[in-house]
Amino acid sequence: MIDLSVDEEHDALRKTVREFAREEVAPVIGDLYEREEFPYALVAKMGQMGLFGLPIPEEHGGMGGDYFALCLTLEELARIDSSVAITLEAGVSLGAMPLYRFGTAEQKERWLPPLAAGTALGAFGLTEPGGGSDAGATKTRAARDGDSWVVNGSKSFITNSGTDITSLVTVTAVTGTDDNGRKRISAIIIPSGTPGFEVSRKYSKVGWNASDTRGLSFTDVRVPAENLLGTEGRGYAQFLSTLDEGRVAIAALSVGLAQGCVDESLTYAAERSAFGHNIGSYQAIQFKIADMEVRTHTARLAYYAAAAKMLRGQRFKKEAAIAKLVASNAAMDNARDATQIFGGYGFMNEYPVGRFYRDAKILEIGEGTSEVQRMLIARELGLAG
Repeated sequence: MIDLSVDEEHDALRKTVREFAREEVAPVIGDLYEREEFPYALVAKMGQMGLFGLPIPEEHGGMGGDYFALCLTLEELARIDSSVAITLEAGVSLGAMPLYRFGTAEQKERWLPPLAAGTALGAFGLTEPGGGSDAGATKTRAARDGDSWVVNGSKSFITNSGTDITSLVTVTAVTGTDDNGRKRISAIIIPSGTPGFEVSRKYSKVGWNASDTRGLSFTDVRVPAENLLGTEGRGYAQFLSTLDEGRVAIAALSVGLAQGCVDESLTYAAERSAFGHNIGSYQAIQFKIADMEVRTHTARLAYYAAAAKMLRGQRFKKEAAIAKLVASNAAMDNARDATQIFGGYGFMNEYPVGRFYRDAKILEIGEGTSEVQRMLIARELGLAG
């Protein structure tokens, strides 16, 4: 029989993170969000809890857990706030995991321990100003010059790239062409503070306002040849693999936001009175919350299924795309319905559902738009395109 239960170790982690989110994140995040201030103190506490090292082996300073543990953690954090959750998600799945998956022994020894401890953050530089969903249209270039790579170009919408504790950004860059004239895209580690590496001011964003998102530019940035991550010319394929894992993580984060909308709506429906009755007694509200719960439950099953195949070492590209599509839609739909249930109060920033509404839309865009997920699903079904 299929077992969808969570084992004792994972359940204990989930309860610990739930308590942290409610007792440590909830009281402070509203103020941080409105001031657009990065949550350094919360990041430090998450580092002390070992959350940044959950799927990293102990030999590299991590907790020796699995990726599902990270997903459960992201779900619980996002039930309270997505800025904190995306900081962890990007720090682990986009900052640390490429180094763990494709790095040399020396690269892992140098970079992974502080990333796993949460005392440093890594970023993932893929998207470019003119590229968007077309990651293969990379224009950033890296030329070999003796024992160095010289990088020129720019990136946009990069999470965790400009914090005080950001230690590196791994970027994709064209390093040549193959025999058919196609671009050879490689991945190169660029440490923060490298001459010619400029980080823009923080973007003014609709949501995720307590997270760090910036543009990057590279002007004759010189790094050692050994900063190549993985195999030259395989950077695009490596990052596609990284994104498959990241989509499962974003699905879990989306489920957390969707569940947070259910949580807040249930509480409000029991407390708010209209026309002499609690609004939760009206069928219109009951049906709306029931639909929200259905979406959340379905999306959770989708990311559980994708994570299960990933942990078994099976191909999970289609399942990751399905989970990301279903869960991001659930988050957006639930945020809209929760805001409607709250009425005018849902439009006020002092209420969590207002923050959820602002944070939900990016989940249908980041780490592959909903259109890209449909394209991937169709391809996995054998449809040409």
